[in-house]
Amino acid sequence: MKKRTTVKAKTTPRTDGSVDLTRLLDLVGAFPRQTIGVIGDFVLDEFVSGEITRVSREAPVLILRHLRCEAHPGGAANAVNNLAELGARVLPVGVVGEDEGGAKLIGLFRSKGVDVSGIVRTSSWVTTTKTRFLAGWTHTTEQQVLRVDRETNRNLPATIERTLARKAKQVARRADAVLVSDYGLAAAPPSMVRKLRAKLLTLDSRYRLLEFRDAGVRAATPNEPELEAAYHARVGADMAKLENLGRRAVRDLGLEALVVTRGKDGLALFEGKSRKPPRHIPIFGSDTPVDVTGAGDTVIAVFTLALAAGATYFEAAHLANYAGGIVVMKRRTATVTRGELESALRREATAQR
Repeated sequence: MKKRTTVKAKTTPRTDGSVDLTRLLDLVGAFPRQTIGVIGDFVLDEFVSGEITRVSREAPVLILRHLRCEAHPGGAANAVNNLAELGARVLPVGVVGEDEGGAKLIGLFRSKGVDVSGIVRTSSWVTTTKTRFLAGWTHTTEQQVLRVDRETNRNLPATIERTLARKAKQVARRADAVLVSDYGLAAAPPSMVRKLRAKLLTLDSRYRLLEFRDAGVRAATPNEPELEAAYHARVGADMAKLENLGRRAVRDLGLEALVVTRGKDGLALFEGKSRKPPRHIPIFGSDTPVDVTGAGDTVIAVFTLALAAGATYFEAAHLANYAGGIVVMKRRTATVTRGELESALRREATAQR
């Protein structure tokens, strides 16, 4: 196979502490030339919508008239979906069951032209499926009233673990960057990640951030509650506490960069080789999101893709912030497209002028 030549964005980044929007546009333009591996836990997000008709006489519950059912890639699969929408070549590695959820995920990936050869299907696994029931009166906004999760309570068979490890190593050799999306569902254990030898490795781990010590991770993107849980601490409005926890995570994981997403407070960027205070980036867009489901997957997808295209950590964090601001204004588990990101940057540049 002929080796691909990765072309990076060539514009020189500014050094005055601000961000150059033209440079960010150049980076987004380089997205389709990148190959990104995604290793992690694939989830199917289902949304069942119904119109409220009355209260049941059998129990104090609403009776809904079924309207529609939608399925979207979730978890690591949402990161894959975002990368595909941004134009990157995506190489996912993970496991799904030989069930309806697994078939839907594979079908959704294939519809986007994603290479599914790294995904293992097995009857010994249940595809994690999160079904959200949404209810509303006629002409009113739907609200989530119930969520039902289907997942296995078993460990992966040893043969499947070995197959995933082999496929992950193959992808790491081919990819410009590898994104690890760990939702605690067994497909991305720290022991596997330590053996990858990827050119660039980023991490989003929901429950075990600090277990990825010495795993070769260059950058991580926890949200604030995940960082707090890792150190059994509370940040609240205490910026000194946030800085302390961020610095500890950078040191403990041996990171070059840590991006802490903070909801309506934007994000904070810590750079490991710099002793400067963290740089805070305010949110892009409204501070009243429509739906935050899967926003963290969008953030790490754009952050990783930008780094692969040659962005500095500051530039990559800004692009991820723009993408996050766009996606939380959409309903369901949503993605951001390259066109949407470019349009947002051009509008921002026009507003600044």
